[in-house]
Formats: sequence, C-alpha cells, structure tokens
Amino acid sequence: MQYPNPYIELCLEGSSSIFKGLNQKDKETLSVKHTVKQVRKGQFLFKEGEKPHGLICLATGKVKVYKDGVGGRGQIVKMVRQQGFIGYKALFADVPWPVSAVAIEDATVCIFEKSSFVKILKKNPDLCLKLIKVIADELVFSNNRTVSLTQKHIRGRMAESLLILRDTYGYEADGKTIRIALSREDMANMSSMTTSNAIRTLSNMASDGLIEITGRRISILDSNSLEHISELG
Repeated sequence: MQYPNPYIELCLEGSSSIFKGLNQKDKETLSVKHTVKQVRKGQFLFKEGEKPHGLICLATGKVKVYKDGVGGRGQIVKMVRQQGFIGYKALFADVPWPVSAVAIEDATVCIFEKSSFVKILKKNPDLCLKLIKVIADELVFSNNRTVSLTQKHIRGRMAESLLILRDTYGYEADGKTIRIALSREDMANMSSMTTSNAIRTLSNMASDGLIEITGRRISILDSNSLEHISELG
C-alpha cells in the first residue's frame, strides 16, 4: 500500500502500532481520513479545556502530558512514545481535555477523524481488544503511579521516574544514556517534587555512582540499584 506521507505509515505500520493487523481497506480509510500536524519543541499540541476532534497518534518526536496543579505547578502524568495515542479518553468520553500536551522535541502527529475510527472499531473486535488493552495498561500504570508519588520518598520517586523514561524511550547507542533530554523542572514535575529537590536528588545519585549527568542528558550506570531504590520507596 502506498501511503500519502511517512507519518501516517508510521502510525499504521510502526512496530508498536495497534493498527498493523487491520485489513488494507480499513487502513486506506484511516489514511484518507487523517490530518498531519507538526509541533515545534515547547509548543502545545492541545491545552486543558479544549475540545478534542480526533484520535491523535504520535508519529515522530516526544510529547509530555501534564495537569496543572495547585499554584500553577504542573504534574507530568504521561510521557508519550511513538505510535502512542494522546488524549483519547477525552475524545471517547466526549468531554474537554482534562490535561495539556506539549512537545519536548519537534514532533509530528496524525489526527484520525473520530467518526471514521469509530466505524472501524465497531467491525473489528481484534482492534477493540487491542485498544482495551492500551486503556487497561494505562489505568494500571496510573494507579501504581498515584501510590508511588504519594507514598514513596523523594529518592524512590526520582529512581522510578528515571526507570520510566528508560522503559519508555530506551537507551542511546552507548547502552546507558536515556534517549530523552528533560529539564530539571520537568524531572521535578514528573516526580512530584520541587525543582531544587530534583537537582539535589539527581546530584546525590550521580555522586553515588548510580547515574551520570551531562547537561540535560542522564546515563544510568547502575540500573539494579535504581530498581532497588524504586522498590523500597
């Protein structure tokens, strides 16, 4: 099948895409009924309170999803990987987005028309099951994360955040540097702590030989110890 652009091909045929098993006719429908949106680093993909109009799939780049908290401090609730969906729960619930999404680096998304996607869902039980699994996995993650952020100590929360980033984006070619560069503020907002606490905790971990810090890049030197710290909380 010839796709109109490489972005829709990534969303439909990517290694982790739930659409890979669809027949060609349904893929063609999704391919026709979509728009491509490019978002620069630091730009909003959507803001809390806006109305969703389609199913958003991340084709390239990295996006964070966050919720504004007390005093305007944001809490990062999700880091999106390629071929992952963004904001779909609000779309299906037909409510405004309860969160905001911002590009951490230049990103491209495909936005599928809701009505076309729903029609395909209704006649594809396998696709429904795949989507249910995506929703269930995210719910389990959210529940576990809520407990972690409210009960773990600062060091345990930071260790868990580093492991989440590792598991979401993997390593660079050196096999130790996490394939994402986050600001200290983002690390703090992901770990539910102040920026100063995030800086101090990361510095202590580096001094202990657990990680190595080069600007915004973090390398994991001792993943076993990080996992132990995360488990202990």
